[in-house]
Amino acid sequence: MPMKLRRQLGLAEAAGLSLSIVAPTMAMAFNVTLVVGAAGQAAPLAFAIGTLLLALVGLSFVAFAKRETSAGSAQAYISRHFGHRAGFLAGWVLLLSYLCFGSGTAVLVGNFLDTAIRPLGLPVEALWAPISIASIGISLFLSWRNVQIAARLMLALELISMVAILVLGANILSTVAQAGPLPLTPFRPDPAMGWSGIGLALVFTVLSFAGFESATTLAEETRNPHRAIPLAVLGTVLFAGIFYVFAAYAQVVGYGAEGMGNLAKDSAPLDTLARRYGSPTLATALNLAAALSAFSCVLGSMNAAARMTMVLARNGNHPLANIHAEHGTPTTALMISASIMTTGILLWAVWVGAGAYYGFIGTIGTLALILVYMGVTGAHAITAWSAARYVKFIIGLLGTGVLLWPMYNSLYPVPNWPNNLWPYVVLIWGLAGIVAARLYRG
Repeated sequence: MPMKLRRQLGLAEAAGLSLSIVAPTMAMAFNVTLVVGAAGQAAPLAFAIGTLLLALVGLSFVAFAKRETSAGSAQAYISRHFGHRAGFLAGWVLLLSYLCFGSGTAVLVGNFLDTAIRPLGLPVEALWAPISIASIGISLFLSWRNVQIAARLMLALELISMVAILVLGANILSTVAQAGPLPLTPFRPDPAMGWSGIGLALVFTVLSFAGFESATTLAEETRNPHRAIPLAVLGTVLFAGIFYVFAAYAQVVGYGAEGMGNLAKDSAPLDTLARRYGSPTLATALNLAAALSAFSCVLGSMNAAARMTMVLARNGNHPLANIHAEHGTPTTALMISASIMTTGILLWAVWVGAGAYYGFIGTIGTLALILVYMGVTGAHAITAWSAARYVKFIIGLLGTGVLLWPMYNSLYPVPNWPNNLWPYVVLIWGLAGIVAARLYRG
């Protein structure tokens, strides 16, 4: 079997992978309520600031992507400057993130489809788990056969799902505008929360961009990667950020200044707003859009996880690094990734429920991802200092500083059980990676 991936992807496919894992539609379905709880009606301002801060982190990935064209992403970046074992550990931790995001969003495919078709009176309450597992199987098939088609499908599904929110937002703003000028207060700190509320909200805005760097795992399959990958990474941050500001503003305006408490507590704000400013049909369309977004994330996460697995197995000449002779895809790594994601659903999700499982495993993946981001921004700062490029040093340092805040707030105050266990899960995974790194042939 050939050991090289095929260079057949362009900018659109690379951006599709990053956008699919970020999953803007899902972020707007869940995270706005968290941001409102911290920043009040200033949620759009928090997302705007968060976009700028994540762009700083993105610049560190861009700096490395312009020099490296490895599917290993953070693994390759850190290996070059800190050695193969440190790079292996970074890739190992990043792999955990992609597996968690893939398995966690798979259960949301079933959950959103269940919600969408329930009004039809069908007995679908028990179908979310089989649908979730089926979404992994379909993703495996698409990824196995043709990564180009899979990447284009990711982009198309995410863009289609975002249209539903744009339609809802336009309905809300046009309706509110009929009663008077649209308010600008959401772009100023909420008097009740102040700037400290904005600071706390940044924890959730930063996490809304998790996975924006995943286009870097396609570097070996992308034509002109030195140009396409940096554009895909930064483009995803800016595109998603603009969408977030709009969607958050529409939700805040839709509930009104006096309704922030209700918005912060609403478990399905888009459904509520769709019924208030649209129709039950629009609400169903939004649930279907969220299911499409979740499936796109499953597809993207599986591809990113498989490529990271392939890179980690490469130097050991392990079968996990095999590339399919006909399709040019890492089929063995894809099967392993799909199996792990499915196992999580069978052994955990079916017992705790879709929502709880997504929250639990999503937290694990996010904690791991923040550590990798800090490693990349730190490496960027160190290499820039060594080369006397002080502007780039400041960018890397600021990127690391930005990430310290959500990491600190994820650990302290100590979360209630079982959420207090997840940092230890990441720690145990990391220790296993250290053991594996000792066996790494680099």
